[in-house]
Amino acid sequence: MRTYKNLTIIGTSHIAIQSIREVGNVIMLQKPSIVALELDTDRFYGLMQKKKRKLSIKDIRFMGVRGFLFNLVAAWAEKKLGQMVGTSPGDEMKAAVQAAAEVKAEVALIDRHINITIKSLFRQITWKEKFRIVWDIISGLFSKKKRIAFDLKKVPDNAFIEKIIARVGKRYPSIYSALISERNTFMAKHLYNLMANYSSVIAVVGAGHEQGIIEELKAMHKQENGSK
Repeated sequence: MRTYKNLTIIGTSHIAIQSIREVGNVIMLQKPSIVALELDTDRFYGLMQKKKRKLSIKDIRFMGVRGFLFNLVAAWAEKKLGQMVGTSPGDEMKAAVQAAAEVKAEVALIDRHINITIKSLFRQITWKEKFRIVWDIISGLFSKKKRIAFDLKKVPDNAFIEKIIARVGKRYPSIYSALISERNTFMAKHLYNLMANYSSVIAVVGAGHEQGIIEELKAMHKQENGSK
């Protein structure tokens, strides 16, 4: 968790029990004016529906084949990991919505639509990176190197997250750009406006976005002060 001016950013793991507890506790304690979530409108309504809608072939029409497959694999992976720790992907976002309602805070959706992100990813990704992904998967299956271990029920510490993000940026620059960097900028712009219009803001985002968003906001405020 980081604080910058009137903003508190809670970096979460989407399947960690720790995140669910922390989000609810911080919102109840601080009683912010507004709670910002790393969600777009479609993902928000999909998450909050009692009966989950599964992806179907019809979704290809809106997502494209590659987007459909990307969503399918990502949803499957998050579900499996969630089952390992007894949570469902997005439970921390539900906890944030519930806590916001209890303290009578507004809710804002600040993330870019997932379809735009996927299109950006496939527009940028190179064959070199695709081969690297395949190679890393294959070599990972047979490698005897000691694997990094961490508790899925907890959010990794900042040093670990920054190390992983730096590794992704170096080895998979297109993935880093589309999934992390561009979204940091998008969400920071929303938060910049919220900070100007609300006395206190809490943002609930994936831990990998926490530092990047803070840096974007600092740059925006520096530019604002320099232009005055």
